[in-house]
Amino acid sequence: MNDRRDLVVVRPPAGALSTVDGLSGLLVDYHLRTEAEKGVPVADAAGLPDRYRAEAEDPDRAFAGAVVLVARDGGAAAGCVVVTAPVDGRVEIKRLWTDPAFRGRGVASALIDAALAHAAAQSGVRTARLSVWQWRTGAVSLYERFGFSVTASWDGRAGLVCMERAVESATPFTGKAS
Repeated sequence: MNDRRDLVVVRPPAGALSTVDGLSGLLVDYHLRTEAEKGVPVADAAGLPDRYRAEAEDPDRAFAGAVVLVARDGGAAAGCVVVTAPVDGRVEIKRLWTDPAFRGRGVASALIDAALAHAAAQSGVRTARLSVWQWRTGAVSLYERFGFSVTASWDGRAGLVCMERAVESATPFTGKAS
């Protein structure tokens, strides 16, 4: 069983993402790992494609209109997730990442819980969707445990699995979860 006593999920205020301790590093690590898994390893953030590097350098601009949630474990940034603004009754969950040092402690589950609670609190949202690389089998299994199922692709990139699930009404996410 995961011990989540020191784990909280916070929603930093819009316009302040660049000041969130550890967020930039989480985003860089996510993209470095993804590029390596795609067979295009880069040494550091400077080698990332512009659009990915921009997320770490200016997350407020990159995620304008979206909600970014950060998991903190004992005060350290342990993970993050992005929930896009609703479009046609759907939100997209993106950039779910847990720092490898914090894996196995329920960080990803807490972030998905918070992301789904946020989605449920949005007026008119019926569906949450996400995409995940097929080789991330652990992530696919995690999403399936949360009720996501594979659906027709909305993204033409090879190796990308698209998933979705219904969003039920829930108590709004207020900015902290434990």
